Amino acid sequence: MGRHGTIANRKASQDSKRAQIFTKYARAITVATRNGGGDPDYNIALKHAIDRAKSINMPNDNINRAIKKGTGELAGEMYEPGSFEGYGAGGVAVIVDVLTDNKNRTTAAMKHAFDKYGGNLGVPGCVSYMFERKGIIIIEKTDAIDEDTLMEAALEYGAEDILTHDDSYEIQTSPETFNPVSEALKADGYEFVEADIEYVPSIEATPTDETDIKNLKKMIEILEENDDVQKVYTNSSIDLE
Repeated sequence: MGRHGTIANRKASQDSKRAQIFTKYARAITVATRNGGGDPDYNIALKHAIDRAKSINMPNDNINRAIKKGTGELAGEMYEPGSFEGYGAGGVAVIVDVLTDNKNRTTAAMKHAFDKYGGNLGVPGCVSYMFERKGIIIIEKTDAIDEDTLMEAALEYGAEDILTHDDSYEIQTSPETFNPVSEALKADGYEFVEADIEYVPSIEATPTDETDIKNLKKMIEILEENDDVQKVYTNSSIDLE
């Protein structure tokens, strides 16, 4: 199934956690607005956050309310970005991106999750050297999409690579070219299942022990259920969803 899992599994997971994902995306919109203003035409981070929210059909009322919290028109918490690094069971590297209004609470929750499921929360930089930042665009395979045409267009727009999975195409870009590539592909009519700048492992780990795999899956599940957590990345070569 690969690092991203199947589209069917991803959609099922999103459906089951839709309200929780709305909360996370609203928080990202608020922070992007506070840092760069409420006009997505002049705030790339906000435009990206809105696009992510719309990709899972987040209502416009929710999006507008999150923007107003960021501009100060509505009262809202002050969130700060952060990340945590460590190892899960079986030596799998883990990075957790967060937006939190209480770093002590979030740190305690991270430590508890890692410790409970056989992991070890480390210091900043302890595993990030095993990852690269890349723009990732996932497009579902359909009969209407010609692989060669998509590949030619993506590379022409500045993509670094395109990978073919069982049910999707994965387009990789540098962080700097992510926005122009994604905008150009949208203009061509391509619809995205997912589009974000992510940590992509350059060194992978392959857990084989069933107990380790079970603990890894449970730890990731607990982390992703935390409202402070935006995204969890691992260097596992097997799907942990």
